[in-house]
Amino acid sequence: MREQQAKVVVVGSFNMDVVIKAERRPRKGETLIGQEFGMFSGGKGFNQATAAARLGADVVMIGRLGTDTFGDILMSASTEEKIDTNFVVRDAEVGTGVATIVIDAAGDNSIILVPHANMRLSVEDVERAFAQIASADVLLLQLEVPIEASQKAAEIAKANGAKVILNPAPARELPDSFLAQVDILTPNEVETEFLSGLKVSDDEGAQRAAQVLLDKGISTVVLTLGDRGALLLTSDVRKLIPAYKVDVVDTTAAGDAFCGALATALAQGKTIEDAVAFANAAGALAVTVLGAQPSIPTAEKVEDFLAKS
Repeated sequence: MREQQAKVVVVGSFNMDVVIKAERRPRKGETLIGQEFGMFSGGKGFNQATAAARLGADVVMIGRLGTDTFGDILMSASTEEKIDTNFVVRDAEVGTGVATIVIDAAGDNSIILVPHANMRLSVEDVERAFAQIASADVLLLQLEVPIEASQKAAEIAKANGAKVILNPAPARELPDSFLAQVDILTPNEVETEFLSGLKVSDDEGAQRAAQVLLDKGISTVVLTLGDRGALLLTSDVRKLIPAYKVDVVDTTAAGDAFCGALATALAQGKTIEDAVAFANAAGALAVTVLGAQPSIPTAEKVEDFLAKS
């Protein structure tokens, strides 16, 4: 198992995040005065790719951007993070994805996403990156791009021995043929309820719902539970791995930091339990900073945090 540079391929979305912080969300017809505003590079795919790159993986990103200013910003940000963008398509017909994010006083977020170019990622785009996917240690997927593109990437990865991680966000109906290619599923509580049809109101409910997902043929489910930690279920393991206590500023990229860290740790050869604990630390650090990209920690920050914890 490797402890040196590991390769993670991410098939996913790019968005420009427009972030507003306010005491609360406005009611219908109401105008509120906000406290903070920022624009950040984002998108679940790009955030997770950034997390993996900052944590030490060799990262290849497959996705679509517009030929607009937002697309230029995101390409520059990818270069700064040393993410390979040779398989990122610039779409001249559709603009770059945009997300509007409102964060309340507790740090909880609400997001409206306009996918634009993300939803034009094609099977052909993925097939052009066949060699990169086939040589990956881990393929990391989300659901902000077309399912058929992600499924094709999963099929290539699975056939060539790569581990496939699916973060099923935002929650969507998934064909059994896609789930059959997935090794590790990383839903949050909302996504788990959607996929299992069961309520996740407590730890017992979380275990029942996660078991439903295991019964679909997925070998490992890592159910993220926010400040309670992450529930790890396999055929042999049923374990709640606790979260780290931190002061919450913005939860926007916590799940993405978690997934990128999980992928990197597994690609480097860590056990699933150690990888989840490492991912919990990355997720905890991410909620202490406003904005998705600024909050994603480096390997040094995670290691220092773990040493102090």
